[in-house]
Amino acid sequence: MLKRLDHVELIPSDFERSLDFYTATLGGQLKHRYAIEHPTLSEVAYISVGESAVELLHAPTARALAQDGERIGYRLMAFEVTDMVRTLTELAGKGITPSWGPVEAPAFIRAEITDPDGNAIELREWKQKP
Repeated sequence: MLKRLDHVELIPSDFERSLDFYTATLGGQLKHRYAIEHPTLSEVAYISVGESAVELLHAPTARALAQDGERIGYRLMAFEVTDMVRTLTELAGKGITPSWGPVEAPAFIRAEITDPDGNAIELREWKQKP
């Protein structure tokens, strides 16, 4: 069902400083950087680090984050799956339904579930790997 840990999402207190840390300091490779339409987040940077990745989400103001239920720091972990439909069907058989999605984009299909403590876990099926 789960193929591997695909990426971890972080909302850093200083987007540019964290981008520099994960690329220049740790040697990660910036794969994508793009603006997004979201109530409290404005940009995404997807950084390849070894076999996995770190996804940085830019939050222009901490105040807006709190109003949207977000916070600086860890946001979620994401597992790559080989077949989203099959994975969600198997999880449904175990009483787990998506808390968000699935949503299809040109490069991937994405859904979220939560663990027993409410921590978000993204499931991602890549159609086009970055």
